[in-house]
Amino acid sequence: MAVTSASPAVVLVVEDEPAIATAVANRLSAEGWTVEVAGDGHAGVAAASRLRPGLVVLDVMLPGIDGLEVCRRIQAERAVPVLMLTARDDETDMLIGLGVGADDYMTKPFSMRELVARCKALLRRNERALQAAQLAGTDRQEPPITIGDVVIDRAQRRVSRGAEQVHLTPTEFDLLVTLASSPRTVHTRERLLAEVWDWVDASGTRTVDSHVKALRRKLGPDLVRTVHGVGYAFDPPSGTATEAPAAPAPTPPERSAEG
Repeated sequence: MAVTSASPAVVLVVEDEPAIATAVANRLSAEGWTVEVAGDGHAGVAAASRLRPGLVVLDVMLPGIDGLEVCRRIQAERAVPVLMLTARDDETDMLIGLGVGADDYMTKPFSMRELVARCKALLRRNERALQAAQLAGTDRQEPPITIGDVVIDRAQRRVSRGAEQVHLTPTEFDLLVTLASSPRTVHTRERLLAEVWDWVDASGTRTVDSHVKALRRKLGPDLVRTVHGVGYAFDPPSGTATEAPAAPAPTPPERSAEG
């Protein structure tokens, strides 16, 4: 599935190892994207502000300021999909990255083929978010999902629980919508990868687990149930009603002229 942007995507690669930066830039350029490389944290923040890229590929370990701080600063100025690269296979670091606004992560060494697949998936989701924003305020916008005190505004891509607005990354939002659209239905990790990440490779199931943990941290631990060995379900408290979009009132039958 091709990205449907009107112009080639602009991708910023923030990586201080020249060999890795060059290899990534060359591979992404081969996809037809416009790629620029920054070699340290401060340069990455400046380049993101100048370029306004559609995607940032960001190393965690950088000179100057680290990738986590770079991600915070980039997201504070403008929401943009971020794929983080980490040399450590540590889920705590991954959760911290998701917490500062990253959408996905990969552990070094990584496959260039998988890197491209994940970049394409992030760009597709960002395109869908832009299309949803364009529909906001029209009669074609999707109605909110309300389950208990959780309101998911699909048109504005906003989430609240009670009176509190909850900031979710684009990937977290799409994951929540997928789960909440069919409450109490168990979704396998593989199904979530296909529907949310647009992946057909089950090697990324740990990514699903990390994003679910991030959702629980932001929304509370009571909404997403783990089905061990299978996957996850959005499991609102017993007795909670799900508000579906109101169905149009039926048209009364026409009365016969003889009646």
